[in-house]
Amino acid sequence: MKKLIALALTALMLLTGASALAEAEPQTQIEKALALIGTFASGDAELAASLLDENYIQHNLAYGTGRDAFVASVEGLAAAPEATTVENIRAFEDGEYVFLHTVYNFAGAGEQVAFDIFRFDEDGEIAEHWDNLAALAGENPSGHTQIDGTAEIADLDKTEENRELVENFLYDVMQGNNPDKTADYFDGDAYIQHNTAIADGVSGLSEALAAMAGQGVEMIYDEVHMVLAQGNFVLAVSEGTYGGVPTSYYDLWRVEGGKIAEHWDVMETIADESTWQNENGKF
Repeated sequence: MKKLIALALTALMLLTGASALAEAEPQTQIEKALALIGTFASGDAELAASLLDENYIQHNLAYGTGRDAFVASVEGLAAAPEATTVENIRAFEDGEYVFLHTVYNFAGAGEQVAFDIFRFDEDGEIAEHWDNLAALAGENPSGHTQIDGTAEIADLDKTEENRELVENFLYDVMQGNNPDKTADYFDGDAYIQHNTAIADGVSGLSEALAAMAGQGVEMIYDEVHMVLAQGNFVLAVSEGTYGGVPTSYYDLWRVEGGKIAEHWDVMETIADESTWQNENGKF
């Protein structure tokens, strides 16, 4: 009888352990995306491989494309003298896409703030990736950082309305087609700004742009490649120039009451094509 009880207890423990393991495995798209970036810190190359499509497409121009190239980067970081750290700040989902706002420190090279976008295929594997990265800086003129502020997702029923608002804002204001409509997109001067060099308020943005113009520096948005949204958050991926230099703009806006209320961004100079490690292009 004791032997039967022991066997039963062992079986129960095994079943419980298997259940806990299954629960720990990433299931949703957001969980999978977070698990993938987590492998940079854990060095779990096997997990990374299990999450990626074999023909994974990489748009970070500093890395090779394909699943094997990603796994090799995970293994390389694991072998580095200093550990890599990953801190996710915000995570969103829009259909087949997951977009993340994260702080990395790759092998002790210094903290970087990033936006990552992952596209999932019909098999639930990560098939494609885009990103923008910049050095993590201190507080801006209004005391905000590149990552602070709310992360709470709200107004899911207004996702498409908010996406359209930002698309129109990009066309009218950021691309300069109808700059006289700028005030229509804000609630007076209320605008929380996380750009490292710009103060709060529409007035702060205007002053910064005027100061740049006085120095002969133009921030130009030529083309919008992607606008992703979940509830009150909208991420736009745009291409243009900053001071005449080819630039990738990732802008995250929070919308409140039909007006743009808050902004985070990461600007990255597009590397010269001669240095690219893949041929997929930045966008």
